[in-house]
Amino acid sequence: MSLQRLAARLGEVLTPDAVITDPVRLRTYECDGLTYHRATPGVVVLPETAEQVAAVVRLCDEFGVPFVARGSGTGLSGGALPRTDGVLIVTSRMRRILEIDIPNRRAVVEPGVTNLAITEAVRDQGYYYAPDPSSQQICSIGGNVAENSGGAHCLKYGFTVNHVLGIELVTPDGEIVELSDRDPGYDLLGAFIGSEGTLGIATKVTVRLSPLPESVTTLLAAFSGIEGGGQAVSAIIAAGVVPAAIEMMDALAIEAAEAAVRCDYPAGAGAVLIVELDGPHAEVEHQFAAVERICRESGAFEIRVAASAEERAAIWKGRKSAFAAVGRISPAYIVQDGVVPRTALPEVLAGIDRLQEEFGIRVANVFHAGDGNLHPLVLFDDAVPGQGERAEVVSGRILDLCIDHGGSITGEHGVGVDKSRYMPRMFSEEDLDTMQLVRCAFDPKGLSNPGKVFPTPRLCGEVPGVRKGVHPLVESGLAEQF
Repeated sequence: MSLQRLAARLGEVLTPDAVITDPVRLRTYECDGLTYHRATPGVVVLPETAEQVAAVVRLCDEFGVPFVARGSGTGLSGGALPRTDGVLIVTSRMRRILEIDIPNRRAVVEPGVTNLAITEAVRDQGYYYAPDPSSQQICSIGGNVAENSGGAHCLKYGFTVNHVLGIELVTPDGEIVELSDRDPGYDLLGAFIGSEGTLGIATKVTVRLSPLPESVTTLLAAFSGIEGGGQAVSAIIAAGVVPAAIEMMDALAIEAAEAAVRCDYPAGAGAVLIVELDGPHAEVEHQFAAVERICRESGAFEIRVAASAEERAAIWKGRKSAFAAVGRISPAYIVQDGVVPRTALPEVLAGIDRLQEEFGIRVANVFHAGDGNLHPLVLFDDAVPGQGERAEVVSGRILDLCIDHGGSITGEHGVGVDKSRYMPRMFSEEDLDTMQLVRCAFDPKGLSNPGKVFPTPRLCGEVPGVRKGVHPLVESGLAEQF
């Protein structure tokens, strides 16, 4: 078999322990953080340098074998779902911080470096790395780049794309190239960030470092229902206040967090709102007074303000653990990532409530309320026949709600394999063909993370347009057409 021959060749360019073919060990890599989608990879490799990544990709190109890049495996859209007929390139051993340049406010890191490790490396010098996914303790920079990850503080500071200055990458034919925000012409750096591994593999990332704010104030407001919290969010933004973060959790999400980490949020809360303000001391004081007043006027029955870094961490503890915490109240779940205008939040949340009643499926709501980025957790028991299917329907209907209210199917988790079939709801055939032409410019053979993002596989070189007949990849069993 070609995979066996390829595995033997891979052993020539990597150390013996860096090529995994044992079926039991391969199972470790069968999914990312979205466990609903699983596939056992054909071969797993663990390179340690950009040159090794390039050598692996060149061999995949030579053998015509697809490959998928994977970082820490914390993704939530099936973006790193492996191919049973391909190679999974895991970058977790590439975890060196190569350079810290404080005068120019930048750091150069390998893709396996965790998000939080950058901040820990520069905090003593008065700087930090602003993007902060909830999984920042374990998620890696390579994955953050692939998904254009956000986090609680993206409301004020933006996503990964706003904090990456340059990338060294391996192209799908195995060439090592560099992209920079200073490059003339097309914004290839911007195109690569968020491309979900379809345009190549990042092997070195130059990130922007931000100075630590002079003052930080974190407030937790408890409401009897989610409506009051939503009203407070709208009023805060309308007042001209742009907090570093505004996060909300509903009663079911709070229940899960209490069971998992004992976050001790106010008893009886139907929703909690976490608002964090940062910046110059005088500005934070002024904004805090406005936020506190608005929360009380919106019906908050209890407000807590962190008096220390430890108390701030305690407030964030429940929110940061929310995704994993639902495992305490449900055997399985699907997490979604829809976005809606802030003004549409009440209608969309009401629609989610109706879906829960219609399908008998519980949904815990956790979201970046400030920018309307919903993270509904659709809970089900995979041991009960039919529940998984119903949960999948509810998950899809939630995305339909987001689109119908002028939103998007993803804000920061990516499309991956999980949401690709919804792309035609947002984009026309012409839009999708144009996107595919960009992909083909980078990857004409279609070997780099195939089957992700796009709903209908198209071969590079074919005339764009509505496909007639069965696609060759579908006919050969290598792809699924929705």
